[in-house]
Amino acid sequence: MRPFVHVNVAMSADGKLSTRERRQVKISGSSDFSRVDRIKAESDAVMVGIGTVLADDPSLTVKSPALVAERRARGEDENPVRIVVDSRARTPIDSAILHKGKGARIIACSLKADREKIDALSPYATVLVEGETEVDLPHLLSRLYELGIRTLMVEGGGTLLWGLFRAGLVDKLTCYIGNMVIGGVRAPTLADGEGFIDEADFTRLSLFGFERMDSGILLTWMVERTGT
Repeated sequence: MRPFVHVNVAMSADGKLSTRERRQVKISGSSDFSRVDRIKAESDAVMVGIGTVLADDPSLTVKSPALVAERRARGEDENPVRIVVDSRARTPIDSAILHKGKGARIIACSLKADREKIDALSPYATVLVEGETEVDLPHLLSRLYELGIRTLMVEGGGTLLWGLFRAGLVDKLTCYIGNMVIGGVRAPTLADGEGFIDEADFTRLSLFGFERMDSGILLTWMVERTGT
């Protein structure tokens, strides 16, 4: 068993999440920010990869006081469980995700992570060792389910998203496409990594909905399952 996985991204018209220097870019606007905040508030956990932490230093907190109040009324922490997939335990001790806002944090690493780094992170987060050289994503998601996480929002980056798509772990994809072209062969995309070779292995999507929002468009896809 594993949580329901909802990938949410904002990308440029040419499919880039940020610049080739991985500098954060404002792609969407206030309407999309509010939509994303609600998804976060309604999720049990939100996950990012270490690259996103190092590039953007996100807090992954719920921003709207009204949504925070709704979570409190449901008997939940102000923020969902915040998870970093970080095979080598490189999350900086002063990262916003470890200090801003109330709620639990999880760092998922591998056996290749330095023991001293794990010990340094342990006062701020629960450290799960999942995998030998890289985080074993299927095993991690099973572990998260055992911990009571049923709905998981994933915000990036491209390497983590590729790993989840490759392992068949994504259920829903919402993608805001902004009105800009960033360019750059080295700029991160929605799904980086080595990519599929055989067309039979491609992740197939069913278009669930689309909506004009801010200065772009929001697409909602559901992942097709074999035999469905």
